[in-house]
Amino acid sequence: MRAETLFEMSLQNDLGQKVKDAVKELYQVELPTVEFQPTRKDFEGDVTVVVFPMLRFVKGNPVQIGTQIGDYLQEHVSEVAKCNVVQGFLNIVIEDSYYLNFFNSIKDEADYGYVKNASKDAIMVEYSSPNTNKPLHLGHIRNNLLGYSVAEILKASGKKVYKTQIINDRGIHICKSMLAWQKFGEGETPESSGLKGDHLVGKYYVAFDKAYKEQIAELVEGGMEKEKAEKEAPILLEAQEMLRKWEAGDAEVVALWKKMNSWVYAGFDTTYKNLGVDFDKLYYESDTYLLGRDVVKDGLEKGVFFKKEDGSVWIDLTDEGLDEKIVLRSDGTAVYMTQDIGTAIQRVTDFPDINGMVYTVGNEQDYHFKVLFLILKKLGYSWAEQLYHLSYGMVDLPSGKMKSREGTVVDADDLIQNMEETAETISSELGKLEGYTEEEKQSLYRTIGLGALKYYILKVDPKKRILFNPEESVDFQGNTGPFIQYTYARIQSILRKADFDVSTALDMTFDLHEKEKELLKGIQLFPETVQLAAENFSPALIANYTYDLVKEFNSFYQQVSILGEPDEQKKQFRVQLSQKVGEVIQSAFRLLGIAVPERM
Repeated sequence: MRAETLFEMSLQNDLGQKVKDAVKELYQVELPTVEFQPTRKDFEGDVTVVVFPMLRFVKGNPVQIGTQIGDYLQEHVSEVAKCNVVQGFLNIVIEDSYYLNFFNSIKDEADYGYVKNASKDAIMVEYSSPNTNKPLHLGHIRNNLLGYSVAEILKASGKKVYKTQIINDRGIHICKSMLAWQKFGEGETPESSGLKGDHLVGKYYVAFDKAYKEQIAELVEGGMEKEKAEKEAPILLEAQEMLRKWEAGDAEVVALWKKMNSWVYAGFDTTYKNLGVDFDKLYYESDTYLLGRDVVKDGLEKGVFFKKEDGSVWIDLTDEGLDEKIVLRSDGTAVYMTQDIGTAIQRVTDFPDINGMVYTVGNEQDYHFKVLFLILKKLGYSWAEQLYHLSYGMVDLPSGKMKSREGTVVDADDLIQNMEETAETISSELGKLEGYTEEEKQSLYRTIGLGALKYYILKVDPKKRILFNPEESVDFQGNTGPFIQYTYARIQSILRKADFDVSTALDMTFDLHEKEKELLKGIQLFPETVQLAAENFSPALIANYTYDLVKEFNSFYQQVSILGEPDEQKKQFRVQLSQKVGEVIQSAFRLLGIAVPERM
């Protein structure tokens, strides 16, 4: 019996089943799994079955077993053209018709690789979560790019997604900026200074620090211990008093707080817009800092928490290999953990379809999230099983490459600007922009510069630390955003030059060139890659998949004539194939938040 076509489903799944059928028929053994790997370049084949693991179940010579299974597949699976066995590896050559049928089935599919129907369960992805006392910096850029990309990947994998951030808009650090502006600001505003609102407020946070250090030095000079001086510097005591007034709802302090925060939000919005990230829902710490206290009281009654002699409330996590953790101070005030418990529960109340959350927060908070997730599980929330801390490493810059306003922290706006300038310098050197208007050039520099930044950061596994080199990231060769963007633009140039209707249905009966086949295999992997990236919360899998596909396309472009092909059918197929590769590049890059230019 000849099998039905396999192209609609994963070839591997179907072949795996056929291999199991073969082993059952030949040796009367039920094989639990079949191990596949890509065929080595120096052997003929498209996919390889590894025979060695079968020897636990089937006794015999691996070459002989491989040969018998190969004969069975050739007889029973129409897509298998031929087989060869090298030691314990069964290399299978798949018929060209399988790949051509596959191409026909996806050629006109919009957003190929994305799951079109979202599941009912939603996931909330939290990222950015800045403080309102200073502008966003390089660390925030990695955070935003990761969070946004993971949200888009989860969406493409078929999940319903809500993007959120919690804005740290209260606390002593916020009062420091407010107090310094009151003291030294002379009524300065973003309009009067020409500064972005977040930079203006950040300027006064630095001014506070400077005044605070000067006061400490004076007190120490007057004979006070340094430790005591740090606690009793007048400007710090004033900031603490301001916080007390804010918590008591003092009208004047609250009005100042609202005014300065509104400046910061306007500044953040500009940075987010320039970075190309967005949010569905914003949470503010000023609204959430009291949440969680009632939950702790309930948990105390249920025996999840316990009280110490001083009245403070704790949870004992020693059985889980952690220690005891405070959740409420003796005076009844909340700690960060309390707030995070309350906020998580609040989110599920706001969006009842949430069945999981992803927290994009640096790896210095690994322990905090372990504890948070354990507490929520112990409190009995079913969605607590689906919580994930998307932990990421630091981003460093080669020293001296880029100056920042505050000297040590690299400002996000400066970096975005720097990337555009770097893209302009390198593009101008390559001299490929004849006939562009100035406006078109600037837009292209922005696309290349941002693409370079995003790709460089997202191609690395989130957990790894990154040394970010702006010049290296804008290279038009190698594993970079601009290299991939350039390949996309090359494909668009082929499509513009094609003097026929590209959408024509073709008679798919010709033989494939090896390079065409490799490209089709690459395209075939895209849906699976999207799912893998979603399961692992890893944009790096998408980035590196795209780079591999682009390398494969460039090899095809160099070795196979496209528009110069005399056979009309083949020429049309190669243009259609190029078009599909372009669409997959665009879809993959969309998941990374990167735009692709039509011309470069």
